[in-house]
Amino acid sequence: MRRTYADLHLCADSDDSERVSSAIGKASRLGYGLVGVPFPTKCADAQFDRVRKICEEAGMELASRVDLRPGTPEELINGLRKFRRRLDVVAVLCESKSVARQAARDRRVDLLNFPQVDFRRRFFDAAEAELASSSLAAFEIDVKPLLVLEGAARIRLLSSLRREVETAKEFHVPIVVSSGVSDELLMRKPSELAALTSLFDLDGTPARDAVSKNPVAIVKRNREKLGSGFVAPGIRVVRRGKDC
Repeated sequence: MRRTYADLHLCADSDDSERVSSAIGKASRLGYGLVGVPFPTKCADAQFDRVRKICEEAGMELASRVDLRPGTPEELINGLRKFRRRLDVVAVLCESKSVARQAARDRRVDLLNFPQVDFRRRFFDAAEAELASSSLAAFEIDVKPLLVLEGAARIRLLSSLRREVETAKEFHVPIVVSSGVSDELLMRKPSELAALTSLFDLDGTPARDAVSKNPVAIVKRNREKLGSGFVAPGIRVVRRGKDC
């Protein structure tokens, strides 16, 4: 079966129609069928509709996304209450251990994303992975820092990623590889993203799944939940009537 490739973190400026149109057009030419564009927390419906129309014209599918950057677990809970029923993908930028732990245990969180450069705030350890494995949250890796960092910073990041990927595998936490880029010059084909994962010991089918099967599954699952027929996981309303 033909794979649908996805970049769930294409950081095109949704306020700039020209730039977002150019980025989405390039993503289509590179072979992606689904892109996740992060929207600001204060965003009008017209902005969603405009970007969705741009995707449709490019033959792409849009996954609306929000990146929550809470300072406390309470702020995270409030953000999830506000955005979970509005968007396809909810990612949490985990900049403290308490926020990371709350995000990992909350079933409303789709993606756990960690600081790219401050390695003291990368909290994806065995405790985090065990919580995430129960809540269905995925571990997201942005490749942008691998393209722009140099020297010791890149070496430290790769060391952290090797350790974190091994932990994710051990606890069966899905891994999602995204670009995280806003500059079109840094955009890469899905096969190139998958190839880069060999730098942190992810290759073969798991690498391809990280840019196709895993992100697509997140979007599909959430859209089913947002549908009018959803009751609970595994339970949907098929038909309503007096004889049901």
